[in-house]
Amino acid sequence: MSSNRSNYAGSLGEQRIWYWRGWRIRYTHVVGPSFQPDKLQTDDLQTDDSQLDPTEAAPFLLLHGVGASLEQWRENLVELARDRPVYALDLVGFGRSEKIAHPVSTTLWTQQVADFWRTFLGRPMILTGHSLGALVALQTATTYPEQVDRLIMLTLPAARQELGGPASRIGAVVEGWFASPLLIRPLFRLVRQPWLIRSALRAIAQNPQKVDTNLVEGFIRPTRERGAARMFCYLVSSRTSDDFSPLTKELIAQVQMPTLLLWGKCDRVIPIDWGRYVNTLSDQLSLIEIEDAGHFFYDELALEFHSTVERWLTQSASPKAT
Repeated sequence: MSSNRSNYAGSLGEQRIWYWRGWRIRYTHVVGPSFQPDKLQTDDLQTDDSQLDPTEAAPFLLLHGVGASLEQWRENLVELARDRPVYALDLVGFGRSEKIAHPVSTTLWTQQVADFWRTFLGRPMILTGHSLGALVALQTATTYPEQVDRLIMLTLPAARQELGGPASRIGAVVEGWFASPLLIRPLFRLVRQPWLIRSALRAIAQNPQKVDTNLVEGFIRPTRERGAARMFCYLVSSRTSDDFSPLTKELIAQVQMPTLLLWGKCDRVIPIDWGRYVNTLSDQLSLIEIEDAGHFFYDELALEFHSTVERWLTQSASPKAT
């Protein structure tokens, strides 16, 4: 048991704490040759604001999806760090970053990412995000293009304003109901139940066997932290606003750097048809559809994900990276 825990802790890299606007933010750092996973523990968080070790390779920065955390990248951090430094970040309000009493939006998280880049990277990065993290990565790349060498998005959600039709209008009404303070705390107590989280993840997963104890615990642990219920209230109420994020279509049109759009053809959360449409909006995009893959393909088909990314990085090398 302890050996499995140690191996899992090692796969998450060297976790550290950064204070941003007074809020506690967790991130992790992996550099291949100096990475020693047997010396790391998940609960041993260190405060260290030192800069990245100098290296010619553009660093990765990985952004998780909604409800997730840097644990999302458990199968990816070490492998991606073979050729370049890798960082992964818990967006404020998620994971083991602080649960804030503040409205949230993709703009807030974009500002967090930009300030993280200024503090730790200082050179163009390979910005990579999944789902909500992809939307934040996209907004960062279009707002601060000087920070991003290349952009990788693993599925990309539409803004709520882009979801049309009667079903969308009904959904907005239901969201409004659940944003009520009278309902939101009981809802929070329900959605953080382990059996419900496990069931929901298995329903989304293409390979339910990958929904193991570590994955489920990664979603549950943040809900036990101080302020988690209050943060859930802010998240739900913020999500019902049209100001939660800009239009995805408008952001895509502003992309200036080579961009890889990866999509599982069997995604049950964000259907591939949306990805095919998005791919028509910019000449900078390269859409790769992954066969027999769902929403969590980076975890379930990690080897294929890594090889696909590395091939694209080789093909898309830009002048900034040299």
